[in-house]
Amino acid sequence: MLDIKNLHVEVEGKKILRGLNLTVNAGEVHAIMGPNGAGKSTLAYAICGKEGYEITEGSVTFKGKDFLELEANERAGEGAFLGFQYPVEIPGVTNMNFLKTAINSIRKYRGEDEMAAVDFLKLIRAKAAELDMDPEMLKRAVNVGFSGGEKKRNEMVQMAMIDPIFSVLDETDSGLDIDALRIVADGINRMRGDDKAILVITHYQRLLDYVVPDYVHVLSDGKIVKSGDKELAQRLEKEGYAGLGIDENAA
Repeated sequence: MLDIKNLHVEVEGKKILRGLNLTVNAGEVHAIMGPNGAGKSTLAYAICGKEGYEITEGSVTFKGKDFLELEANERAGEGAFLGFQYPVEIPGVTNMNFLKTAINSIRKYRGEDEMAAVDFLKLIRAKAAELDMDPEMLKRAVNVGFSGGEKKRNEMVQMAMIDPIFSVLDETDSGLDIDALRIVADGINRMRGDDKAILVITHYQRLLDYVVPDYVHVLSDGKIVKSGDKELAQRLEKEGYAGLGIDENAA
């Protein structure tokens, strides 16, 4: 589904990714771990097309298409979703309107008709209930006045509604208590499927107790330096990056 080869990325002239290679197939969940400054968030933003991330070398292919030739909204139309470490607040725009606009924009890109209002309401209420979200929150401005856990739960509802085939989640477990973590993990696990793939970026092994990855990769100094299964994350929890011979200050 996703094939990254020799990816080099700069931000404001600073080299962040330095020849990263990664392949994610349909049906797989991959976890990216690594010390601060290793390039984890840069990888997420580069894949999904956030402005300010300059690709200087390499390729990103998604479902056989050159992803780097597409704008961010086109990548979303192709089936990609980006979950932020710090979900943004959008004053004046309700969750309902935000999601309706997002879904219909994607449907338009794919040449599909807009979702009927009754179908949209039925779906969003069902997804909110699945993720234990108060339906009154759907009427509020996007993330405005939400706690950290509510913002992440709201993002899981967004992901469930959009139903992407490839989800990139940038430290979605950051700042969550155990109850919120379980709800977020449930939202992620609901997105698993033979025709879908997920890339989870995290600092901590605790999320991977709930969302068990097929592969774990360690990113250091802009490259993947070690890959394994869930046991690699458990080893990191016990030994730290030094236990793998990785300098946390290398970035």
